[in-house]
Amino acid sequence: MSKVLDRFLHYVSFDTQSMDEQEQIPSTEKQLVLAKILKEELEAIGASQVRMSDNGYVYAVIPATADHPVKSLGFVAHMDTAPAMSGKDVKPRIAEHYDGKDLVLNEEKQIVMRVKDFPGMLDCVGKDLIVTDGTTLLGADDKAGVAEIMTMAEFFLSHPEIPHGNICIGFTPDEEVGRGADLFDVEHFGADVAYTVDGGPIGELEYENFNAASGKVEISGRSVHPGSAKGSMINALLVGMEFQAMLPAFENPMYTEGYEGFFHLDQMAGDVESAHLEYIIRDHDKEAFEQKKALFQEVSRYLNAKYGEGTVSVTMKDSYYNMKEQIEPDHLYLIDTAKEAMKNLHITPLVSPIRGGTDGARLSYMGLPCPNLSTGGYNFHGRFEFIPVQSLEQMVEVLKEIVILFEKM
Repeated sequence: MSKVLDRFLHYVSFDTQSMDEQEQIPSTEKQLVLAKILKEELEAIGASQVRMSDNGYVYAVIPATADHPVKSLGFVAHMDTAPAMSGKDVKPRIAEHYDGKDLVLNEEKQIVMRVKDFPGMLDCVGKDLIVTDGTTLLGADDKAGVAEIMTMAEFFLSHPEIPHGNICIGFTPDEEVGRGADLFDVEHFGADVAYTVDGGPIGELEYENFNAASGKVEISGRSVHPGSAKGSMINALLVGMEFQAMLPAFENPMYTEGYEGFFHLDQMAGDVESAHLEYIIRDHDKEAFEQKKALFQEVSRYLNAKYGEGTVSVTMKDSYYNMKEQIEPDHLYLIDTAKEAMKNLHITPLVSPIRGGTDGARLSYMGLPCPNLSTGGYNFHGRFEFIPVQSLEQMVEVLKEIVILFEKM
């Protein structure tokens, strides 16, 4: 068993699921258990300046061996798994030499990963797939990134004859709930530039992401007996449906791809008297992003004019912005270096916009330019998540090659 595989299987045994709407960081105490394990492992392999904050951020440095000035290069991954599905008692297994057919994850529960639903499976024919038993997510997002960074770090600590600059390592909590960068100490991290290792299939390379905001809609209705409601009832649920209907029908996640933005109704609850809707608003283009937020407010004003002031109340909060503005034009060498590293290893770079966000988006606006690299995984946040063993191993080589190329710049 390769070191990166052994590490990955160990890390996914820890339940580190984060939780929405929590004030504290980390949002779940159980994330601190893995953080402590990672700190101890970094100390055991000989890393320097190993420290863990009270909030579960783990930092370390692989000291420079180069005898000439080299920028400090960082690698960041997150320890938590998504709230969308349980990460407790993960039961990984390896489907060896995958044959391109539907894959039974759990015969007893009749859980099957079907090629027609996940055509990316066909990219992995002949490889050894790490899958779940279908009752939990796997945790490749982002414990694969953690394992790959840790294995790369051990390699350079074991080979001091290979010249490199300072390699800074950071493992964060709560990325999945949008707070992974909240308490990240950029100054003490020590890197001039960095990469997050938090992407999907092997070869992915991303330096563009959504501009993102959250939108909450509170609707105050008026409950009247339906037998005498004419002219007096205001059904908050129906006003909520009207709010949704006034947003562009095809600016919806199920109809969009690539650079296309959307309004996503994530939650809706209530009754005649009151209703609550929660949205996420996304667009790569800053101007289009601002237009979406303006439309959201305009719908509120229209409905208040129709039903009475105070019927609809909207609050919005920006979450993160497109890192492209921080990468271009001064830091595109990070993209070129990663491309070269992948090509040297016969991996085709797949440069594409992230239809989401990473810690790197926030960190880029905190003064640490930080594009995103693949981990090798597929189908994140659900029971059908998987990662090929070979992709784990290839990504370790990619990270090593990036460090070597970076030293030569």
